[in-house]
Amino acid sequence: MESFWVELGIAVFLFILLLLLVTRFFSTKRAHVPRNTAVSLLVVAGSGGHTTEILRLLSSLSQTYSPRHYVLADSDKMSEEKICTFEQKRAETFSNSLVLCNGPGTCVPICVSALLLRMLGLKSVIIVYVESICRVENLSLSGKILYRFSDYFIVQWPALKEKYPKSLYLGRIV
Repeated sequence: MESFWVELGIAVFLFILLLLLVTRFFSTKRAHVPRNTAVSLLVVAGSGGHTTEILRLLSSLSQTYSPRHYVLADSDKMSEEKICTFEQKRAETFSNSLVLCNGPGTCVPICVSALLLRMLGLKSVIIVYVESICRVENLSLSGKILYRFSDYFIVQWPALKEKYPKSLYLGRIV
């Protein structure tokens, strides 16, 4: 009989903890960074075309988006070389937090981690997702997952803006 009460107590505790996390998730306001403040940027690079697109995006950002940190697969030596070449031309200095990604599957767990940091109140992280230029009519799987969770979801085709009203259509940015 005593083990029943212990198990019930644990179940109630876990339910309350889950309820608190869900409440925190839905009550968390999207982060906003004031203009001209430094923003630390986490860039999720995928292989092939994803790396080329993300580097084009980065080349149009100001120096306030630094330092930049990159996540890429150990086996992706070509992307590593491209990023090293790109970064040799830029300097690192400031800090605030932003995750920028454009579709590789590796960005999903990183964005979920950033979201958890925000939900737990440990760090205010802004998630910016830019759907790949090759996605004209439908979102990628990563895009479908991150559509609801990203702070800014950017599409490059008007047809996607119509299908996904939360998205931002800025025209072709890559």
